[in-house]
Amino acid sequence: MVSVAIFDYGAGNIFSLKNSLEKVGAAVDVITTFDNPNIYSGLLLPGVGNFDPAMNSIRNFSKTQIKDYVGDMPVLGICLGMEMFFEKSEEGKELGLNVIDGEVIILPSSLKVPHMGWNNLEIKKPGKILQGIEDGSWAYFVHSYRVKPNSSDVITAESDYGIKVPAVVEHENFFGTQFHPEKSSTAGKIMLENFLNECKK
Repeated sequence: MVSVAIFDYGAGNIFSLKNSLEKVGAAVDVITTFDNPNIYSGLLLPGVGNFDPAMNSIRNFSKTQIKDYVGDMPVLGICLGMEMFFEKSEEGKELGLNVIDGEVIILPSSLKVPHMGWNNLEIKKPGKILQGIEDGSWAYFVHSYRVKPNSSDVITAESDYGIKVPAVVEHENFFGTQFHPEKSSTAGKIMLENFLNECKK
């Protein structure tokens, strides 16, 4: 059984993610600091919360930097968790983790914001967590912002919401989904299984 950790920003509402991971065979701990020994094979940054408080919870409650804690361990960022991979966000003033070059911008005011509901995935290129996912599969989104990578090379899937929204990004050992896989039925379950497979390597 693969052991993974979910980092809790203090925003709560991570039970469904923990439950979904346990259903696909993971042992899951919820952690609030990176100062304890890393005994895990993977880390998840959940999708609930706001950018600045979440970044502060990562930086202010641990002496250990997240990059040092993680090393080459697979990391899955969901919604806000994925947005934190980037340099900065229009949602706040804090710097992001800067593991992917680019920024996070608000969805255009011409669209209904937040974007909430089911949307198709348009697979742009093969990805490790997209194995077994068919083009056009449905995923569940709840977000007001979108990532804007400097290079499209990190984007493995998009979704069309009047504009193209990067839906899945992969860069080295960092994987991100703008949608919530724990709420995305069969496709989400497969993606969580794919992530756990990466954790086992």
